[in-house]
Amino acid sequence: MIACLDLEGVLIPEIWINVAERTGIEALTRTTREEPDYDKLMQYRLDILDQHGITLPQIQEVIDGMGPLPGAKDFLLWLKSRAQVIILSDTFYQFAHPLMRQLEFPCLFCHRLLVEPDGHISGYELRLQDGKRRAVEALKELNFHIVASGDSYNDTTMLGAADGGILFQPPQNVIDEFPQYPVARSYDDLRREFITASNGEIVDD
Repeated sequence: MIACLDLEGVLIPEIWINVAERTGIEALTRTTREEPDYDKLMQYRLDILDQHGITLPQIQEVIDGMGPLPGAKDFLLWLKSRAQVIILSDTFYQFAHPLMRQLEFPCLFCHRLLVEPDGHISGYELRLQDGKRRAVEALKELNFHIVASGDSYNDTTMLGAADGGILFQPPQNVIDEFPQYPVARSYDDLRREFITASNGEIVDD
């Protein structure tokens, strides 16, 4: 079995929301929970960064002061001792590294920012369109049983491709639109849902 986890909202706080709070730019609080079109959302964010002159080093300074969600590290350690774990995220390697260090460097598949020498973020490269879903499908082709968890719109195709999909602390609009997925509201709930969906491969002590 392989467990596939979203990063932001499941293991760490939303990076862009923290940047919005530190910079006072409320428009950056918009996430995939409100805008499911990722390309549209990212262009919106980059336009705002340009308007305010925010550079990558300034964002990295915010990220350096962040940490995992309370209980996330213990949950990840529990899961890694029982299954292989891959983090499938729509964040960027330049953002994620400090937080991956705090989580003891789990395997991470994500995207890459295009950054000018002066720190200006000029664009981004997606590894693949709908990469989370396609990663799950590729792993299933290798005959792995996949259980996935995420919190937002951009995770739902991943959940649908997995053998078992779990929503973790999602907003009510996502719950309403995707009632087929069980909802975990705490890490204890998430442990139980992984055990249930693991086809007998995960047992609790």
